[in-house]
Amino acid sequence: STTMKRLTGYLAPSEGYAKIAGLDMFHNRIAGSRHLGYLPENGPLYPEMTPVDMLSFFADARGMSASRKKERLEAVIDLCDLSTVVHKATSKLSKGFKQRVGMAQALLHEPDVLILDEPTAGLDPNQIREVRKTMRKLRETKTILLSTHILQEVEAMADRVVMINEGRKVFDGNVDELRAVEANLDSAFH
Repeated sequence: STTMKRLTGYLAPSEGYAKIAGLDMFHNRIAGSRHLGYLPENGPLYPEMTPVDMLSFFADARGMSASRKKERLEAVIDLCDLSTVVHKATSKLSKGFKQRVGMAQALLHEPDVLILDEPTAGLDPNQIREVRKTMRKLRETKTILLSTHILQEVEAMADRVVMINEGRKVFDGNVDELRAVEANLDSAFH
């Protein structure tokens, strides 16, 4: 989570730098954020707003034209399968639908890079399948950085795996390589 916050520009690195789309996220956070969609573990939602109101608010905050806003709202509502809840108060939605609303907000401006921090935490198996389905669609056109403590999520979703323990990289490779060293890595985390 700390690495994700540094990549998004929410935390300044104590040393080194974090770049998104070639832009230093500490010095060029606004420009970098145009290329970045971020879904924190407990995404910020406005409980009194409906998903469509919230998405409209964020589109306005990003300065989208009326036609672009309409196009993008339709696209993310469809992609995140929100049509059945789009006019319900966010506070009345299940955790799974709240995650989808957060994902829609992160995708609203069509970022090149999507950072997801524990996107399936606390979801039931059906909701996990829906999040995975959406991520599979997205990874065809976007770079997705996924932070999770659940190795099954890594195996189900990742092409490349970087594991960090206490601020140090302990593994960098593909899922097959991860399986080969998983027992050793498990002991590194305990």
